[in-house]
Amino acid sequence: MLKSDIGTPALLLDLSVMESNLKKMAAFFQEGPTRLRPHYKNHKCVALARRQIACGAIGMSCATLSEAEALVRNGMQSVLVVNEIAGAAKIERFANLSRDCDLIVAVDNERTVAALAAASTRLKTRLNVVVDVDTGMGRCGVAPGESALALAQSALAQGLRFRGLTGYEGHCGRMQPGANKIGAAHRAMDKLVGTANLIRAHGLDVEIVSAGGTGTYAITGRFPGVTEIQAGSYPLMDTDYRTVCTDFDLALSVLGTVISRTGNERLVLDVGLKAISGERGLPVLKNMEGARLRRLNAEHAIVDILDPNLPVQVCDLLEIWAHYSDATVNLHRRMYGMRDRQVEEVFVLEG
Repeated sequence: MLKSDIGTPALLLDLSVMESNLKKMAAFFQEGPTRLRPHYKNHKCVALARRQIACGAIGMSCATLSEAEALVRNGMQSVLVVNEIAGAAKIERFANLSRDCDLIVAVDNERTVAALAAASTRLKTRLNVVVDVDTGMGRCGVAPGESALALAQSALAQGLRFRGLTGYEGHCGRMQPGANKIGAAHRAMDKLVGTANLIRAHGLDVEIVSAGGTGTYAITGRFPGVTEIQAGSYPLMDTDYRTVCTDFDLALSVLGTVISRTGNERLVLDVGLKAISGERGLPVLKNMEGARLRRLNAEHAIVDILDPNLPVQVCDLLEIWAHYSDATVNLHRRMYGMRDRQVEEVFVLEG
């Protein structure tokens, strides 16, 4: 299939760039003790998860129970749900899913620990947890130190299998490279690793100390005591993240068709907010110097013509770089893997 045969709007992945990104990240984790556990929420594609495992990743991390179910359903054996889950239905789903693989979930409160423990007893399966530590982001997570220790002790006392800690320094990831970013990430990891050492000092085993993302992988991935990094965006990348992490190249775009041209004033594409994310900023056109994306509506991209000689007409195909890859992927059910102008593979997106 050629690119011209794809119905628009459509999600495109440059396979050569994606493969280069995978190799770069894998090469980093071939050195040092820290391992890579990529975050599935970015691409939501089991086929890409398998490629990450083939490149040396120890398993996958994910944001939701639905993502974990997609991974386990497709044969993934080690999955960490790094967000908390709550409610009887989700606890039951997690417990049943745990029978099929090494599944771990983050906890940060006693009520969830008690609910998981009750499900563990009822279903006669020992459930795995990591304690989520707030490293300074101010989202989920218990306070570092004694609060995390108490929750780990409670989990063990109630029959759960305490595997270690997770803590996301997301407040550091989008800082510009340099001393300030390094210092902020180190302070966050001091809290996480210090908590791990405190728990060990009280006689508990801490197997996992999981942290990091694409924006901090090279800092957190070399911090003593961190065992694994949850980098997610690096295979696809986007124009937002690349402003703070230039190690990886842009691979994800959305293909659109020009459906209207008004003289030398504007173009309109059939790519709107239902096909490409705009909540973190406006995307930009790929390889198109003579035009600029001005606005996204639900079904339309409004493009200003800057060069009156722009050789673009109705029915032509244009690409728009994804500005926020997580949210853009979430709008699609398939992704077209491109090599040159050929569709080499069609990826199903799940979770």
